Amino acid sequence: MPDLEEPADGAAERAARTPVPETDAERRRRRAQFLRELGEAKALRERVQPRRARAARMRQAMRMRTFRW
Repeated sequence: MPDLEEPADGAAERAARTPVPETDAERRRRRAQFLRELGEAKALRERVQPRRARAARMRQAMRMRTFRW
């Protein structure tokens, strides 16, 4: 049980796990990366499942046509 003999390592690990407040720039960078990956995933899904993608586009078009201001 080497973990019990060396308490300093455990303290260092706990300190490393504490959440550090992120800056707005980091949050925006992560969000932009997520949105890029989401767009890529949607494009891939459209290529892999063209029939479902077409049906989804048709449903969206119908929603937009029937939308009232």
